[in-house]
Amino acid sequence: MSLIKKEQQKQLKEIFKKLSNNVKLIFFTQEMECPFCKDTRELLQDLSSLSDGKISLEIYDFVNDKDKVDKYKIDKIPAVVVEGQKDYGIRFYGIPAGYEFTSLINSILIVSRGQSGLSDETKESLKKLKDPVKIQVFITLTCPYCPKAVEMAHRLAVESDLITGEMIESSEFPILIQKYNVMSVPRVIINDKVDFEGALPEKDFVENLMKVLD
Repeated sequence: MSLIKKEQQKQLKEIFKKLSNNVKLIFFTQEMECPFCKDTRELLQDLSSLSDGKISLEIYDFVNDKDKVDKYKIDKIPAVVVEGQKDYGIRFYGIPAGYEFTSLINSILIVSRGQSGLSDETKESLKKLKDPVKIQVFITLTCPYCPKAVEMAHRLAVESDLITGEMIESSEFPILIQKYNVMSVPRVIINDKVDFEGALPEKDFVENLMKVLD
């Protein structure tokens, strides 16, 4: 039984017909699958089957496929990399279901185009970055505001080779929730140095991001 409703399947088939370039979903699990690994794998399988070959799925074992784990710098599972003509640094840690299913679809569309869609002002600001930046966006699947923050992190990752944008589903990684004292979502942590809450507009999000230069 598909995890994607029939009406959604029809809509997605039409959306995927318009993909500019092929997209690869790279999924990391393990032989003894984690609590959400099975559902995530099945969701990705269903999704790729709707694309007439435009979306491919690769599945790797977190323990045994160390070369791939190291290549994509994966440190927890379930993990999904959304890759286009190159690895743009888009990551999903935890199942991208609920409201975050929208984030997954948007990331596929963005990666297929290979264009961030960000403002010229933002693009100029990002050129000032000299060192790697990791944006972690903590979410819950029932948060209607979280996808906006996740999408912004992913657009920034597409724009800059120095940025990695990560969605982290809070209930699946309680140790991280404790580490960063996440009390509400979306919670954005940038390089363990800058943090803020809420789905901020592009300009405000980028202003916070650029604080890593201080």
